[in-house]
Amino acid sequence: MTGKTFLPRAGETDVALQTSLTLSTLPSVDRLLNLPFAQQAADEHGRTLIKRAIVQTLAATRKELTRDADQIVTIDQLQIAIMQQLARDLMPNLRPVFNLTGTVIHTNLGRSPLPESAIAALVTAARHPVTIEYDLASGSRGERDLITESLLCEITGAQAATVVNNTAAAVLLVLSALAHGKEVPVSRGELIEIGGSFRIPDIMQSAGCKLVEVGTTNRTHLHDFERAINAQTALLAKIHTSNFEVVGFAAMPSEAELAILAHSRNIALMVDLGSGALVPFERYGLPHEPMPQESLQAGADLVVFSGDKLLGGPQSGIITGQRDLIAQIRRHPLKRALRCDKLIVGALEAVLRTYRQYLDDPAQLALHLPVLRLLSRPHGDIKLVGERLLAPVQHAVRTLADVTLHPTLSQIGSGSLPVERLDSWALVLAPFGKRSGRTVQALEAALRALPTPVIGRIKDGAVWLDLRTLQDEASFIAQLDSLAAPSAT
Repeated sequence: MTGKTFLPRAGETDVALQTSLTLSTLPSVDRLLNLPFAQQAADEHGRTLIKRAIVQTLAATRKELTRDADQIVTIDQLQIAIMQQLARDLMPNLRPVFNLTGTVIHTNLGRSPLPESAIAALVTAARHPVTIEYDLASGSRGERDLITESLLCEITGAQAATVVNNTAAAVLLVLSALAHGKEVPVSRGELIEIGGSFRIPDIMQSAGCKLVEVGTTNRTHLHDFERAINAQTALLAKIHTSNFEVVGFAAMPSEAELAILAHSRNIALMVDLGSGALVPFERYGLPHEPMPQESLQAGADLVVFSGDKLLGGPQSGIITGQRDLIAQIRRHPLKRALRCDKLIVGALEAVLRTYRQYLDDPAQLALHLPVLRLLSRPHGDIKLVGERLLAPVQHAVRTLADVTLHPTLSQIGSGSLPVERLDSWALVLAPFGKRSGRTVQALEAALRALPTPVIGRIKDGAVWLDLRTLQDEASFIAQLDSLAAPSAT
């Protein structure tokens, strides 16, 4: 909604409806539609929606009056309930939230926030006809991959590149195009399950290829792959275990070793990097994350990585590698089914242009890419945010909870660097009185019910609000006055 509160104005209620209502005297839908408040709502939001709200509210009211005949309902109460229902109907399902969970790249909250340049490109592509598949130079049909291919090749050093709608789709496409009906050896230690219970073996089965497990969970050697290769082998696959890590007595052949083996047998090596960073994360005081440039330099023929995690762009799966293999992939029927639309292509181009512009300037790159800025946010700066917010938050929840500022650890999220943690600070809201699980959950639910929901995490009998990703302090504070007292029932 627009933020307006729809309440009946003095004198606008039908005189005949000012008495208390019973089950038998509830007004009809048409009669309520003719009242001034409904006419005003219809002018602003359409007659269909206000009529829907009236029907729903009358149904709920009949149910309540049937359950309790002594209950008193006035026409004013009915009008307020109708407008509250209209407000709920107008609220979009996809809403902005404050991500204070401590997970920076949160899959359930949309992963990486886009830079302003990508947002502008999205708007342009949405508002205008664009050259998604049109070659201005020749005046003929163009290829949408060309919009981002040269940028990807320049940044990664690949010969060619193509883009589909996510990384799982990219792996599915590669396997379908190059390995359908054939065998693909993969280390047992890399048979990962990614978000939403999608598993590498399932993707391989869907692609029509046969998974050949080699080695063991913790140790796989080059000779395990060598023994698995036969006339039916299409390619070797190395899957980056981005969402877990095997430590201790563990071994895995390097990409360079696998590439030499694959090429000696005239087959290709595909590396699925998962997240895939385009710059060395050590520049930002973060642990190293494998980059497609490194895999290509090691001899990988195809490298698959995500556009919406560490790269900081829109949801997409990027395939870089040898020109002949990319051409074969483009010709596969699934390529059209899995391609990105003009919005994603436009946003991804803008992000890649930002990388190209600031590739050798880490500070400027972080300034223009929100995900890098949030991941590298100094610990001391986050503490200053907490110190500024402590008193306002204490005042806002003074009757509900005790608020303190505590050090905490953020995580990168979306399977990126899974065991690494980032020093951060959190506001800790501990409910007054007996701290049962129910009261803490009620406080957490009350924060989620704010106009812009605040999403934190429950830990040690309190709600923790990690401040690493809080960027709009003023809006966060402004809405706390509407925090309703939580109900633990």
